[in-house]
Amino acid sequence: MKLALCNEVLLPLPFEQQCSLAAALGYDGLELAPFTLADDPLRITDAQALAFARTAQDHGLQITGLHWLLVAPTGLSIVSSDGALRERTTQLMERMVELCALMGGRYLVHGSPKQRSVPPDSTPQQAWDRARECLARAAQRAQTCKVTYCLEPLSPRETDLVNTVEQAVRMVREVGTPALKTMIDCSAAGQAETETVAALMQRWMPTGHIAHVQVNDPNRRGPGQGAMRFAPILRSLRTMQRLGHYGDTIAVEPFDYLPDGPGCAARAIGYLRGVLEGLDADD
Repeated sequence: MKLALCNEVLLPLPFEQQCSLAAALGYDGLELAPFTLADDPLRITDAQALAFARTAQDHGLQITGLHWLLVAPTGLSIVSSDGALRERTTQLMERMVELCALMGGRYLVHGSPKQRSVPPDSTPQQAWDRARECLARAAQRAQTCKVTYCLEPLSPRETDLVNTVEQAVRMVREVGTPALKTMIDCSAAGQAETETVAALMQRWMPTGHIAHVQVNDPNRRGPGQGAMRFAPILRSLRTMQRLGHYGDTIAVEPFDYLPDGPGCAARAIGYLRGVLEGLDADD
């Protein structure tokens, strides 16, 4: 199992220092948040994207994918009644797909809760339909670029649109493009789902709709810093791998960094590697 670190955990370090520290801690890759690379990610050029990939490779890392896609520039939305705003947002989504491919990434995670919550002047169905149109275009670009675009279920405390894997799968099926899938964020799943994360994996991964997993605790800290136990999760994930239902990478994405970003990243990888070694001993 390869472990990637979501790079915003290591801010405000410059990107090269993020790579150096992540590699020293033993991570295999970085999952990048575009807002950490530029105030306006649309201004990231092809040459700059390739340079980010080379910097990661120079440190023995892979850029595994992108997440937090719509944080910058401010004011984006896939559900707004303003068609021009949705068009600008969709164009950015399409460009993030291109950048992900240029950087060597394999997937994008579409979370961005504020940019998809139902606006006051719209019904939930209107927001759903608008989101579907934007996601369909991003998925078409993803198919062209040979990457996977993942709609992330998030807890109701973050957004009121797509809170569970089942709801995300409904959207994926409505769009009907092979490059659009969903994923499991352990923190969000622990808050919004009625099943355990391990049970979610066993239920949904065989359908082919789950393309990625982010590991974190429902308390928003890193894995191993809360009540969620990750041995059953990683055991289920390994089973799904053996059956051909999942790839080889999970991403560490804490939101509350204790004692700080680097310390949190170090504790997470130590905990996860320990759990994986324990599973190896049991096999």
